[in-house]
Amino acid sequence: LRSVAAMAAGPVLLVLLAAGAVLPARDPLLNVCMDAKHHKSKPGPEGKLHDQCSPWKDNACCTANTSSEAHKDESNLYNFNWNHCGVMPPKCKRHFIQDTCLYECSPNLGPWIDQADSSWRRERILHVPLCQEDCEQWWEDCRDAVTCKENWHKGWNWATGWNRCPWGSMCRPFSEVFPRPKDLCEKIWSHSYRYTTARRGSGRCIQMWFDPAQGNPNVVVAKYYAWKKRSSPDGMEDLAPESDRAVPALPCSVLVL
Repeated sequence: LRSVAAMAAGPVLLVLLAAGAVLPARDPLLNVCMDAKHHKSKPGPEGKLHDQCSPWKDNACCTANTSSEAHKDESNLYNFNWNHCGVMPPKCKRHFIQDTCLYECSPNLGPWIDQADSSWRRERILHVPLCQEDCEQWWEDCRDAVTCKENWHKGWNWATGWNRCPWGSMCRPFSEVFPRPKDLCEKIWSHSYRYTTARRGSGRCIQMWFDPAQGNPNVVVAKYYAWKKRSSPDGMEDLAPESDRAVPALPCSVLVL
């Protein structure tokens, strides 16, 4: 039975078994949902996810209702209003919707899940390496939008039950509050993301945007960083040079997870 199962699993597994290797247990950093307010306990298929969240419908940490709420200007997910300094331009808002979809729906953020000290979630993401194009387009499309705060995680006036600018703050263009793409992506959610020079398709960075017909590119990225974290936790900050677009060879143990 062992040999039949190995033949069905493919040549990599055959080589490992022939060498007497012990296959690793399922990696707890892969295909997981964080312990947070609206996340499912484990990822799985959803019949239909709304609009920009739909790329994750085959394997999601969010429900259809969460995906629908993510698209509302005044969402019941967190009582957060994007239009706190006037109406946010649609081209900018779509990035925040996509950011919300990634956070709520992706099962590929395990290597960056960290403990949270808030009343509404026990875990958060920290220093997720965002692809350069995704971060820079976010900044470009939002540079003329207006906000009154650099860090949107805390410091709001919640007297009405919805976020309002704190007393004495001024509404300013994003380009003043966040002079560079790096400032926007790293500061707006308390360093949930990390700006990188890694490009889309490099296997080194998480994409907020992707075509599900081509598969989810973040699966291989999560596998790479899970392997890096097991090998050397300090190596999580290492990224390939900008010119290196190819995904490097990974150990066999990574491929069969």
